[in-house]
Amino acid sequence: MPKAPYFDAAGKKASVELAEELFAAKVNVGIMHEVVRAQLAAARSGTHSTKTRAEVRGGGRKPWRQKGTGRARHGSIREPQWMGGGVAHGPKPRDHSFRVNRKVKAAALRSALTDRANEDKIVVVDFPGFDEPETARAVELLQKWGAEGRTLLVIDPTKESEEINAWKSFRNLPKVDIATYPTTYSVLRSEVVVFTRSALDRLSPKEGAADANGARSDAAEEGDAA
Repeated sequence: MPKAPYFDAAGKKASVELAEELFAAKVNVGIMHEVVRAQLAAARSGTHSTKTRAEVRGGGRKPWRQKGTGRARHGSIREPQWMGGGVAHGPKPRDHSFRVNRKVKAAALRSALTDRANEDKIVVVDFPGFDEPETARAVELLQKWGAEGRTLLVIDPTKESEEINAWKSFRNLPKVDIATYPTTYSVLRSEVVVFTRSALDRLSPKEGAADANGARSDAAEEGDAA
C-alpha cells in the first residue's frame, strides 16, 4: 500500500497510508492527455470573432467597371484580398468543449495521483492554528513539508470557518494553487500535491473513488482550469 509523509498540527512527521484505488492505479498517459485537453478546451471563452466581407462597413459600390481598365475585376473593396476587407474563413464565436466520459475522467485522475505518489510528491498535513493570515508562516510550512515549486493544496471546504486564516495565508503565494477537489490538470501541473487530512478522507473510495473523478470533477474542473 502506498504511503505519504504526514505532518500534524504540531509539525511532527509521520506517515499515512494512501488508498490503493486512487494512488496505486495503472498510469495511462493517453487518457490523461485526453482529459487535460478537454479541461483546457472547456476553459476557453470562445469569444474570438472576425468579420466577413458582408459584415465590414462599406464596399457597396463596385470599385471600377468590369472590363476595359486592364486591371483585375473586383466587385467590392471589402473583399478579403483588400486592405480593410473582410476575413475569409476567420474564427467565429463557438464552444470549444467536448465530452469526455465520466469513467475516463475517473481513470485519468487516478493515473495523475498515482504518478505523483510514485514520485513521492504527495504530502498529507493538518493545518496549525492561524490567528490571522500570515504569508511568511505559510512559506515556512511549505519548506517544512518539502513542497518546493508549484504546489497544489487540496483543502476541505467543510472546514472553511475553522481554517479560513490558513487558506488566506497560502492563497497569497504565486506558486500555490488551492482547490477543494483535485483534477487531472491541476495535479499534473503541480510538482507537489498537499492534502489536508480531512480532504484526503473525502477522496476515500468509500465516499467516492468513482465519484472521485466523476460528478465532483465536473464542477471542480471549471474553477481550476482558469
